[in-house]
Amino acid sequence: MITIIDYGLGNIGSVLNTFESLGVSCAVSSDPVVVGSAATLLLPGVGAAGVGMQNLKARGLDTVIRNRIQQGVPFIGFCLGLQLLFEYSEEADTPCLGVLKGKVVKFGAQNKVPQIGWNTVTVSTQNPQAVRLFNGIPNSEFYFVNSYYPEPTDPEIIAATTQYGCTFTSAVAYKNIFATQFHPEKSSTAGRILLTNFIKEIL
Repeated sequence: MITIIDYGLGNIGSVLNTFESLGVSCAVSSDPVVVGSAATLLLPGVGAAGVGMQNLKARGLDTVIRNRIQQGVPFIGFCLGLQLLFEYSEEADTPCLGVLKGKVVKFGAQNKVPQIGWNTVTVSTQNPQAVRLFNGIPNSEFYFVNSYYPEPTDPEIIAATTQYGCTFTSAVAYKNIFATQFHPEKSSTAGRILLTNFIKEIL
């Protein structure tokens, strides 16, 4: 079972519906005890980094998430759920979870923000885990809604990149962590294939 972390932000309904349509049982919880005993964690996200971290801390979820990831529990994050994994976000000058080294930055002035819509995701062939997760959809289009993007310190964790005025990291894969800047749950067939591959990866 996948436990979807409810921290007052995110499109939990569509995430829940997508996984259930794939035959995967999910629970939704904001209880740190429940999250702390979950077999697999999912952090969704639509919103601002500052509010996201504030909500996680208020519920006592920030420490639990760090601990469970360090313990090797499979973790998947979408959009803000990716950004909060890093050390710092320029959005509201926010210290984040610090699970992954690096920062989250805003698109340059030459870009219309937020980026809303479909864009091509190019898989890193240097990341074996990414190749497995994107099996069958190596250079497909996924749905984005973002003004910020992550800059990982370690390039080896980059699972995929996308072009939007610059080349930015649109997915990371590292050990038990897989997170995307785009929304797989809103990405039609490609998103369903990606999530199916993730389910196979953790079974």
